[in-house]
Amino acid sequence: MIGKIKKGSGFKGCVNYVLGKEQAVLLHADGVLTESRGDIIRSFCMQTGMNPDLKKPVGHIALSYSAVDAPKLTDEKMIQFAQEYMREMKITDTQYIIVRHQDREHPHVHIVFNRIDNNGKTISDKNDMYRNEQVCKKLKAKHGLYFAKGKEQVKQHRLKEPDKSKYEIYTAVKNEIGKSRNWQQLQHRLAEKGITIKFKRKGQTDEIQGISFSKGEYTFKGSEIDRSFSFSKLDRYFGDTGLNVAESQRQTAFAPIREQIPTRSNAESPFISGSLGLFFASPSPVDEEPNLNLRKKKKKKKRLKL
Repeated sequence: MIGKIKKGSGFKGCVNYVLGKEQAVLLHADGVLTESRGDIIRSFCMQTGMNPDLKKPVGHIALSYSAVDAPKLTDEKMIQFAQEYMREMKITDTQYIIVRHQDREHPHVHIVFNRIDNNGKTISDKNDMYRNEQVCKKLKAKHGLYFAKGKEQVKQHRLKEPDKSKYEIYTAVKNEIGKSRNWQQLQHRLAEKGITIKFKRKGQTDEIQGISFSKGEYTFKGSEIDRSFSFSKLDRYFGDTGLNVAESQRQTAFAPIREQIPTRSNAESPFISGSLGLFFASPSPVDEEPNLNLRKKKKKKKRLKL
């Protein structure tokens, strides 16, 4: 079970999409007239008038299940799971429709709901991506649904952007990290595949806080691609070499400059004999003060003798 959440500004396009698919079936509706698509759209739009300041009142959720679970996913079960999902996500007391699609080999439904509830209040979307993930795991465990073994099960050839680029990065990092001994080798190998790495630093310091990967026009945080691709976890994989990534980058950057600077002994260096000599040969005022006091004392003793 996987949930994908989107928000939009117009119900017309969203309703026409979910009901316009071949063999789409309206399984359930609440709070809207269902004689036609136009009736459904008008019902949603009328309620948005209760809170015209909300720019994106359209809520759209796709709930997808593994093909392994297809035999148990009757229309009634799909409605039950969708409603349970909505309650867990605190999407309640509002208009919605549940539509089943038959265009893929895996069972899935689309939920279109009004983010302005029946009392004119906004249904919060705070942390909805994180909550969505937790709710899906909870319902899968509760109802004994199939747990996929990982991203390898995803049919990447059917993905659209930006998910397509995200999975291409995932595959490349997964394949190349085992062949790389340090960050520089990983960067080089990924660059050959058109993928770049960018480190996020803390303020103006060299302390690295995060990592992102870019391919074409798309950029993702490491943890967005996979939890194991956060900077801390990847850096731990490289051990000491990874922890010194900032220093390693500086060493690489300054290497060509060092090669251009001729080496010479201290005796030959005008900087050592000149500048440093000026700084270290002359006594400081602190060194002179005790000697000055001593000379004053000696003068007093001579006067007393006279």
